[in-house]
Amino acid sequence: MASSRGRRAVAVAGAVLIVLACASDAQAQVQAGGLARPIPRTADGRPDLSGVWQAVTTANVDLEPHASGRNAPAGLGVVEGGELPYQPWALAQRDENRRNRATRDTEARCFLPGVPRVMYMPFPFQIVQTPTLVLMLFEYANATRNVFIDTPHLEGPIEWWMGDSRGRWEDDTLVVSVTHFNDQTWFDRAGNFHSEAMQIVERYAMITPDHIRYTATVTDPKVFTRPWTMSMVLYRHLEPNAQVLDYPCYAFELGDTPLRPN
Repeated sequence: MASSRGRRAVAVAGAVLIVLACASDAQAQVQAGGLARPIPRTADGRPDLSGVWQAVTTANVDLEPHASGRNAPAGLGVVEGGELPYQPWALAQRDENRRNRATRDTEARCFLPGVPRVMYMPFPFQIVQTPTLVLMLFEYANATRNVFIDTPHLEGPIEWWMGDSRGRWEDDTLVVSVTHFNDQTWFDRAGNFHSEAMQIVERYAMITPDHIRYTATVTDPKVFTRPWTMSMVLYRHLEPNAQVLDYPCYAFELGDTPLRPN
């Protein structure tokens, strides 16, 4: 009996080692490109970001970690370090915004959501890429972004809902500088806000053919004590008929969807 148990134990251990060896070999092949599909590229050799994408995150509810509430799920947050570095007066303003979010958040009135919020609204968007322009077409409110490549920002002062986006390539990463904002948009439904002095640097890096690592570093010396960064993954829609549809936005009340105590 002991001998039989011993043989079974050896057999199980051997099977485990074989499975681990196979998994390790498969991982090595993926890392070496043997099993993974290559990053799609355009005719000029750049990563091809074209397609229909969507962020799967609760950042539009609250950038910071939050509990669940009515009509909204919990979330771990997307801000590196966890909390936004507000100046004291701005933190008080954020709390007041939160108390009055049902009427103050411009999303409730169907206004353009601004950047970066438009990137993580719970709707798909399409990227159309050329050597001189990366065009983004959003389902929410028919919003659009024109990212002009290797061109300077327009001279200001200018205050736009979606800002002015100018891009450049750093190796395989699209880096986008965004400026010329108004102060009307929020980052989320939780009252997190910015001033017209905000500037953003976005980075779009394809980590697989179907995933983009998106980061946005926000600088706003009027509101925050230092620059801060959010990070998330954008997922490609793989349905054969994936497309951006029409979303007729209607004004509504947000109620208690931002989920931390006031």
